[in-house]
Amino acid sequence: MKRVNFIEKDYAVFINNPNHFLAISDLTDSDGINIVENVNIIKSNNSSKVKKESVNQEKRQYIAQETDSLNYFRKSYGDIVLYTFLENDVIIQDFTGNLQVANSPKGFEDAKINISHVIYIKKILSKKDLLKIYKLISKIKAKYLANKNLPIHISNILNNDDFLAVLSDVPENGEYEFEEYDFDESNIKNAIVDSLDEAFKRFDLTFGILDYLVSKGILIGDLVEAGMELIHGADASQELEKKLKAQIFKSLEDINVITLLMVAIRAEQDFTHNRIRELADKDESSILYADEILGLSVANQIGGTKATFNFNQYYNLKPGILYGLPPVLNDVFAGFIAGCVSKVLEE
Repeated sequence: MKRVNFIEKDYAVFINNPNHFLAISDLTDSDGINIVENVNIIKSNNSSKVKKESVNQEKRQYIAQETDSLNYFRKSYGDIVLYTFLENDVIIQDFTGNLQVANSPKGFEDAKINISHVIYIKKILSKKDLLKIYKLISKIKAKYLANKNLPIHISNILNNDDFLAVLSDVPENGEYEFEEYDFDESNIKNAIVDSLDEAFKRFDLTFGILDYLVSKGILIGDLVEAGMELIHGADASQELEKKLKAQIFKSLEDINVITLLMVAIRAEQDFTHNRIRELADKDESSILYADEILGLSVANQIGGTKATFNFNQYYNLKPGILYGLPPVLNDVFAGFIAGCVSKVLEE
């Protein structure tokens, strides 16, 4: 049996099997299930460089996918060869000396993060088994990405344009004597999870507290504005505003403050999506005050006892952005602002 060839050009990569692949894919130029000699991944606007062939139902010379990036890596796992293609418009930028934020020059409406796969299994498999493998990979990817619980604006641009092709061998004699595929013993799950881990490492994408604030529509300027609204007995000058902004940044570097804010953000997500049965089914007589405890804890961590007293004022009046936040978040950020303002006025 002839070897599979991998050919790399500046405008495309070609995976070639002189004895043909049986392929199941969602590539832009394919019929879903095909017998093909080539799998072509082509950089956008270069499709004219690839010779067009007439389609003969199931059998054709190639299937193809257009993509904005030819960044990829290849790994082998026993009888599996996995090609992972990466597309990423998001970078991590310094925001302050110790804080970073994920951003994109394209803006988050047009930015993309795609992790795509072409997987070649060195066996003669039936269409049924190949389809089962295709579905299995799709489920593994979806579960992995869901478990990462990324900021919503990142999840919104993740794998909207990814592609997947599953390839196996075709018998040379044309008679289909399929090999049994042991799904329990296969390396497919480990291969896909490993490739996704590697993809995020190569993207150099990590997410911090500022990214989760952005995902909730909470901007630093909004926090400063809310804090300045309730300053009494002091000159609400630009200098004071500058000090408050600096204190907000400093507080967002405190791992205890970050922990309390993330507890609130995660809890709010669970409340919103009714993920906790007891909370979803609570009767009207139930009184929730854990959110106030979180707010008091944040205030105390930043500004001490005085801040816990100021928390009540912010909690009741809910200035600026606090008014529009959902219940748990408005309490915890009332505590955050109370702590920052108290700390600034104390100095």
